[in-house]
Amino acid sequence: MNTIPDVLPQDGAEHRLHPLSWFFVLMAQLKQFIFPLVALLFFGRGDRYQLWSLVVVAALVITSLAEYLTYRYRLKSDGLIVRSGWLHRSVREIPFARIHNVSLHQSLLHRLVGVAEVRLEAAGGTKPEAQMRVLKMDQALALEALVRRGGSAFASGDVTDASDQATPLLTLSTGELVRLGLISNRGLVLVAAAFGALAQTGDDIFGVLMDRWGKSAFGWVSDWVGHHVHDSLLVMGLAITSMVAITLLLVRLLSVLLAIVQYHGFTLREDDDRIRVERGLLARSRSSAKRRRIQAWSLREGLLHRWFKRRSLRVDTAVSQQGKQQHALKELAPIATPRRCEELILHFLPDAGWGELDWQPLHPRAWMRIVVPSLLLLSIASGLLYWHFGWVGLWCLLAAPVLVWRAHRMAACSGHACNGQLVAWRRGWLDKRWNFAEIGKLQALRLSQSPIDRRLGMANLLLDTAGASPLGPPLHLHYLPLAQARELSARLAVQLARTRLQR
Repeated sequence: MNTIPDVLPQDGAEHRLHPLSWFFVLMAQLKQFIFPLVALLFFGRGDRYQLWSLVVVAALVITSLAEYLTYRYRLKSDGLIVRSGWLHRSVREIPFARIHNVSLHQSLLHRLVGVAEVRLEAAGGTKPEAQMRVLKMDQALALEALVRRGGSAFASGDVTDASDQATPLLTLSTGELVRLGLISNRGLVLVAAAFGALAQTGDDIFGVLMDRWGKSAFGWVSDWVGHHVHDSLLVMGLAITSMVAITLLLVRLLSVLLAIVQYHGFTLREDDDRIRVERGLLARSRSSAKRRRIQAWSLREGLLHRWFKRRSLRVDTAVSQQGKQQHALKELAPIATPRRCEELILHFLPDAGWGELDWQPLHPRAWMRIVVPSLLLLSIASGLLYWHFGWVGLWCLLAAPVLVWRAHRMAACSGHACNGQLVAWRRGWLDKRWNFAEIGKLQALRLSQSPIDRRLGMANLLLDTAGASPLGPPLHLHYLPLAQARELSARLAVQLARTRLQR
């Protein structure tokens, strides 16, 4: 059994971070300057540019050492005191009750050294309450357990993690990770980022890669096809098709590899009022958040999800915006069966009535509102094609009936529901999504109408929560009948006012 005196500094004693903390701070800073430094080192002309790169590195080393030497933390029975700063000094007292999310992150280098980065986050703000780079792994785990138990471990001296023995709510096997990789587009995103980075280095490098690798690969495929087919046009068509198929296959294989690296050992656990997720093969992350800090939910079932009979479940938590982009708790189920996703929702929201929601349809003319932007773009494209190619360019107008049919399908598959506990929105035809939140977690609401909406007699209702991500799907109820939107807005406003008075 580990105890406070064995692992963490005792009450009243200041403590420094791990002796190699300055090195990891330096690595984090170098990531921000890596491209300018590489440009100075490899593309600079003369020793003067190389000297400037050395000066920048030396400045970063000095800054990292100063941050390590001036960072102190002290544990109290009810909180944590952090003293930091070199030129601008600060002392922060952080009660354990204020800390809502704890994240432990280990890169491959962290794991080799046996340390971890700890982030303590509270609701709101622009940065974590405390970011400790780095602590010994046993100290990081002990601090996490201490925060989770609100400092009560000081009384007993026990900082063991009982949640590790709890039965996981969800684990992902290698087969599930392969499915996740085949469903996701992580490989395509990585390839696009790599091409973007190459393009930034100059046309020469990008052109050489495309010229040498692309032409060689295409020539090899053409020669292979040409041994079996003698029609030149058919050879060209088969070669292009083969290259596209090979490229898509390689991208999917890369997606599978990334899914295994990122989500290996994925485990979802619950300990009293705190939810925790662990994952990672090379870099290992461990994120936890109080159950009541979950603000909004997102359930997704794309076309590939349905082929594999799977869904994904994500949440938004009320944490700092800087923290939520990297290590915050976001994915409760990256991939799971529809039944398991439903079970998780019912487990975390047992009294919300998720399974008995009465879904209401959109305005009868919602399909018109959906199809208008698509028809405008189609008209502009048709005009441009007509201007360049004549009457042939108007053939694209044949897509108009398809767009109208698609709008009807999307309107029929969308809807909203509110049962006094939950407010939910569903949308999508091929890519289905459900966004929902507890009414008590709503922070603001806004009723809006565009000129077209007013003409058609409909309105939109935007609902905001404390954990809403600016990049994520908002809880936006589109194309409701005007009377229904006003009634729902008034009802939610009354409930919001009552909730704030109770707080």
